Amino acid sequence: MITFSSIRVPGISAVPHEDNLRYFDVEIHGPAQSPYEGGIFKLELFLPDDYPMTPPKIRFLTKIFHPNVDKLGRICLDVLKNNWSPALQIRTILLSIQALLGAPNPDDPLAADVAKSWKEDEKAAIATAQEWTRQYAQS
Repeated sequence: MITFSSIRVPGISAVPHEDNLRYFDVEIHGPAQSPYEGGIFKLELFLPDDYPMTPPKIRFLTKIFHPNVDKLGRICLDVLKNNWSPALQIRTILLSIQALLGAPNPDDPLAADVAKSWKEDEKAAIATAQEWTRQYAQS
């Protein structure tokens, strides 16, 4: 049996639910010098029964303007899909998500509308991301 405990690294916390240790409440702080700086983003992480043979299910609960996150909070990240390896740790996945906040990739989008605005007017897209961070990720 796999046992899970809280995960804490700088700017990231993941705490399992007491009644379901496969379900984690996650908080990721927006990286410095990114449009998400100052925001605390809530995510949910679930470990399926066949974990670690399949990747964890992770999605943003906090609304975010990001080309690699869709309106449902799903994340476009290679290590959650075809580059998944059972050797990857949850903390590595969460650090990858935090890094994605620091380096949005409009060339591999999940939110095509956001990617389009990022490519057409990056400055305006960054301003929108900052506004959404203030509005939805700061209490």
